[in-house]
Amino acid sequence: MSTIDLTNVTHRLDQSSSIKTTCAYCGVGCGVEINIFKALNYVRLKGDMDHPANFGKLCSKGSALTETLETESRLLYPEVFGQQSDWPTAISAVANGLQKIIQAHGPDAVAFYGSGQLLTEDYYVANKLMKGFIGSANMDTNSRLCMASTSSAHKRAFGTDTVPNCYDDLDEAELIILIGANSAWCHPVLFQRITKAKENKPSLKIVVIDPRHTTSCDIADVHLQIRSGSDGKLFNGLLAYLADKGKLDHDYIDHYTEGFEDTLKSAQADFPSLEDVAKACGISTEVLTTFFDLYAQNDKVVSLYSQGVNQSTSGTDKVNAILNCHLATGRIGKPGSGPLSLTGQPNAMGGREVGGLATILAAHLGFKPEDTDIVGRFWGSNKIPKGPGLTAVELFNAVAEGKVKAVWIMATNPVFSLPDADKVKAALAACELVIVSDCVARSDTLDLADIKLPAAGWSEKDGTVTNSERRISRQRAFKPLSGEARPDWWIISEVAKAMGFAEHFNYSHPVDIFREHARLSAFENHEGGKLRDFNLSAFKDITAEEYEQLAPVQWPVTTENPEGTARLFSKGGFFTENRKAKFIPVTAKPPKALTNKHYPFVLNTGRIRDQWHSMSRTGLSARLNLHKPEPYIDIHPEDATSTGLSHGSLAQVESHWGSMLARVNHTHECRRGNIFVPMHWTGILTSKGRVGAVVNPFTDPLSFQPESKHTPVRVNAWPCAWQGFVISRDKLDMPDLDYRVDIRLEKSFRYEIADQQQSIEQVEAQLIKCLDHDEDISWQRLEDPAMNLLRIAGFKEDKLLFVAMFQATHELPARDWLTSLISKQEPIGEFRNSLLSGRPPAGAADTGKQICACFNVGEKTIRQLILDKGLKSAEDVGRACKAGTNCGACVPEIKHILQS
Repeated sequence: MSTIDLTNVTHRLDQSSSIKTTCAYCGVGCGVEINIFKALNYVRLKGDMDHPANFGKLCSKGSALTETLETESRLLYPEVFGQQSDWPTAISAVANGLQKIIQAHGPDAVAFYGSGQLLTEDYYVANKLMKGFIGSANMDTNSRLCMASTSSAHKRAFGTDTVPNCYDDLDEAELIILIGANSAWCHPVLFQRITKAKENKPSLKIVVIDPRHTTSCDIADVHLQIRSGSDGKLFNGLLAYLADKGKLDHDYIDHYTEGFEDTLKSAQADFPSLEDVAKACGISTEVLTTFFDLYAQNDKVVSLYSQGVNQSTSGTDKVNAILNCHLATGRIGKPGSGPLSLTGQPNAMGGREVGGLATILAAHLGFKPEDTDIVGRFWGSNKIPKGPGLTAVELFNAVAEGKVKAVWIMATNPVFSLPDADKVKAALAACELVIVSDCVARSDTLDLADIKLPAAGWSEKDGTVTNSERRISRQRAFKPLSGEARPDWWIISEVAKAMGFAEHFNYSHPVDIFREHARLSAFENHEGGKLRDFNLSAFKDITAEEYEQLAPVQWPVTTENPEGTARLFSKGGFFTENRKAKFIPVTAKPPKALTNKHYPFVLNTGRIRDQWHSMSRTGLSARLNLHKPEPYIDIHPEDATSTGLSHGSLAQVESHWGSMLARVNHTHECRRGNIFVPMHWTGILTSKGRVGAVVNPFTDPLSFQPESKHTPVRVNAWPCAWQGFVISRDKLDMPDLDYRVDIRLEKSFRYEIADQQQSIEQVEAQLIKCLDHDEDISWQRLEDPAMNLLRIAGFKEDKLLFVAMFQATHELPARDWLTSLISKQEPIGEFRNSLLSGRPPAGAADTGKQICACFNVGEKTIRQLILDKGLKSAEDVGRACKAGTNCGACVPEIKHILQS
């Protein structure tokens, strides 16, 4: 086994008291500064004031990163077929397993599935092994689920996957449009930048286009609450309207583009009148006209779009419809003006740069003969595949069909995240060889793995990531590797060596890979050659020390322009054959799966404020679990009434593909006929909370991205014998129940539970058995058989260790006060008499439901401060208790409390 050169990392850990790295979450790419106090064995985190993505700002998730650095949940040693192993054995098992299948069935019988959580260096090596030396293009990534439509649209319009603009444009814009992007929750630091820009320039107009009335609408001048899936119609209408009003930039169109006339005709066919477009989008003509006029009247327009546009069976067309409007007005690549897609993961763009998608090769090259020739000659390989491989949904369908017999999954959990997720689960359970590299000990996917490989986690990983504005930043290690965990690039390289490709994978440090990556980007990349956008020629000879000191920089970074490039295309220079952008005629299409009498509601999925993807990291932070602690269904109150769903009850969401259970939340934020369910809960954290099991598997025919924003479903009340919750100081081995959600809290654990068959007494017996090993526990019990009500508490030395409450309805006591009693571990004393009522007595400290995750401030605390001090604004509340003064994502809720 080759050693990893940790010279710089070791020096950094030995010498530095401050280390700059990059956040592990969304595509904003925030800089993070870690202060290390060696004597106290303690690290403190803050935003990097010098990083141009965030200038010191962090969201609730980023602020809590150091709260997730524990080893209890980590995969620390290799496991081979259920047995703990060592690295030589595990590497041999992977290499031999892959070779055996390749020899018997060919290279397309194996596949890799990566993640936007991988660093660029990890991605590069994985792509090189699969496409360069195994000889199959079956290397795809979970970025297929979030950014593929934008990538495809960029390539159609610009000739390459290029984001033209940058974050600075948010400060200079006159109009900012948020399209299918709840940035207040999903990209909070950028949203705060927009909020600040509006404060500094009140004339700045904000438009939100979203079927939901999200928190992002808090600063909006106009909200277009359009019908789900109607974005294409809307932007075709806008293009036609701009032409009618004489608001096109004909000079830009004539000099730098082609195909405009056909595109305009296609748009005009979708635009008989304003009234027709408004009706198709489900909004008023007045609101539509207001938006169109704002776009027409303001020269500096930034369009921000994300999953609400991408996750569609016509997502590529929708993005092109947006790009058409910018190209037609020349509003692209200019200060304060251009399209800016918001990536969902920390390195989704880095994966696109190195060929992490099955539809591309490395360095923004494709599968044309001249492209495969360039990559083949650079890598010294004659095995480059001639065409694209299997994309995410196709890949796991091929596993289900037995065509792909071995799959290596890296840093992701497809049994949770892919659509039609139960089919994915069954496919992996039957697959001949499943290899999983991850930093966690358990996940829905890891539980099905034959070989488990412990990967380095954030704080241990060393390499680079690229954010939404093409900015490359260093992610630096500030902790030693845990257990036997190793960097992903090292694991992949060792497998490559064991498969006979040692001379091509002789890396000892991430800089070796980054340097090769930069050289490939520059290889024959020039006028007269294969000119392409992605170019890191300035780094083709980068040293280890220069890599260590690498400052954030936007590509292209060339020898002619070593400081990087903020904007592209303001004066043409596209990467098509004739260097002109292509207008793409778009015919608006409805979603693939439409509602009907059996499935009358549209299911929309997405993220919530304080959680990230599968919660494998954020779920370890107690304060991040408090705002939205369990799966829920947002539904309009009138829809809820018509279907018999009371607020707070449990309901089943069911589609043609699967079902799940979640808590009902009445809200006017949803359009009638629509529901929203967050994506975060896995089979590890809940019994039936995986929304991926419900989502349809239909994909865009160009990007192959699934339509996660539009699944026809029915929602029915879920009758159960009882509901309840358990709060315990110790983690419990919970009984097998129909509904269970595990919630990690500060010094305690909470379980929300319900069942249709088992009696309360049966469950009580199982729970007490979990604790009965301690003979010093005393018990307190309250029972009312007529109401099917039971409440029990366990004490030791007058300290509360355990409380469980069950009853026939969902109207249970609040959990906050009881949780605080267990977490504090102070004598109960006078509270013992009122404990089983679930209500704190007068004078007892009770902060209430969490509002601010950054400073862990509860609703009751805020309400009391408002009453006691006469607070009038969110700013007043912030000064009084800090709530809303960090990432600002809770400010709309604070305003709502003030109004109420």
